[in-house]
Amino acid sequence: MALREKVLKKKAEKFELKELERIIPNRGKLLVLEKLLNEAYLIRRPKPSEYEHRKQLIRVFNEIARELYGNSSCCPVVEEFGSFSMDLFTTGSDLDLSVNFKNNSQSVFPRDQKIKALRKFARKFYALQTGGHVRGVQPVLSAKVPILKVIDAGSGVECDLSVENRDGISKSAIIRLITSIDERFKKLSFLMKAWAKAHDINSSKDRTLNSLSIILLVAFHLQNRDPPILPPFSEILKDGEDVASVQKSVRKFRNYGSKNTETLGELLVSFLLKVEDFTDRTQNVARAVGKSEVEKIYSRIHFSIQRLSLFMNGEIQESVLNESLFGITNTLHHHPPLTTTTTPMQPRAAQSWLPRPQPVGGQWGGMGTQHQAMGSGQEWADDHPPKRMRVAADGAPGTQGWGTWGPELGGHNQPAKRMRAAEGAPTPPPPPPPGTQGWGNWGPPGWGAEDYRGRRVQQPHGPTYRLG
Repeated sequence: MALREKVLKKKAEKFELKELERIIPNRGKLLVLEKLLNEAYLIRRPKPSEYEHRKQLIRVFNEIARELYGNSSCCPVVEEFGSFSMDLFTTGSDLDLSVNFKNNSQSVFPRDQKIKALRKFARKFYALQTGGHVRGVQPVLSAKVPILKVIDAGSGVECDLSVENRDGISKSAIIRLITSIDERFKKLSFLMKAWAKAHDINSSKDRTLNSLSIILLVAFHLQNRDPPILPPFSEILKDGEDVASVQKSVRKFRNYGSKNTETLGELLVSFLLKVEDFTDRTQNVARAVGKSEVEKIYSRIHFSIQRLSLFMNGEIQESVLNESLFGITNTLHHHPPLTTTTTPMQPRAAQSWLPRPQPVGGQWGGMGTQHQAMGSGQEWADDHPPKRMRVAADGAPGTQGWGTWGPELGGHNQPAKRMRAAEGAPTPPPPPPPGTQGWGNWGPPGWGAEDYRGRRVQQPHGPTYRLG
């Protein structure tokens, strides 16, 4: 087996060298490609305000957790993971959050308890949706990892809330530490994620490549350069897989790849050439990637390699390549404004839109909920039926809109089985009316933001994205 692997590796190296010579006949063009890629990296990088917006959302989620559970020992902490935690997120990235219970001593948190916790949060968010603070509240409880989706109405950031996802938190922290070993790892991971997003092949739910898969493919590529740019993960993790041990280990590998002088441009081209082999479904393709989706991934890789070759041979301009790879037009010099210029709300100000619940018959009341109906009838999410209900039909004039509580209602809902009937509903509710406020006291997204599918909404003046 070892001999076969060596033969395959030798063949792969010869193929890569031959293709690189074909794609990059003029080494001088590499300087132009390097400049283009670094500019694309800077354009896509989030602004300081976007970091603060997401930190603000995390603080608000923790305020909600304290409201739902009280300041007792059983009150969970809401923590981030994923692209934001790894510092590899873009403006349109989701914010992955995990509800972690402090007193959880179980190695495996029961699934039914996860669903119970998410339903508790869902009832709260349905109430906030009524006031226009959030939109698109959608429990997806039948998934392998149950989550609750909710979109902040002010920033347009989609938050995916799961329960006890400590493994995701740990992996994200480790990846962030490893990116500090060599800047090329962070930049190439970020650019390949942006490339996959622009070509609509960066979605595990659509059976294409998820972000962690892309990052690990990039890491593997850099570990197998000659000389290597990253050390094997087994070396990094040999003293322990906890964050403290990895942090100590990473210090020993700083500038590990300094002997390798390959540019970001060379690494991107060779990465695409190498990943092209990965799309052979009989070989090393991930099981989560669908058969038809493999063909789509292959076509986007082939298209990108072709465009790179045309650019390196002087047949297309920088602007065309930039748009072909990352969906960035030649007029784009900065991110479109994420929100209006309203000052973000501080955590304590959350109480202005977090209604103070009153205990009624042992249950929380005092706050209305909403959920867009699927088909005919109205969907409600709680454990007890209401005493009084006034339901607006089809958002008739003078009512609060689809599926909202009338003004006379308290905070009771019909049985949870009706919410389960609507779980996994793909259609989001309409956006809040103009003038409504998001969580952070931000105004409505307006032109220049992204809609709930991550599609760019045109703004009258300034840059535009075109995402594939």
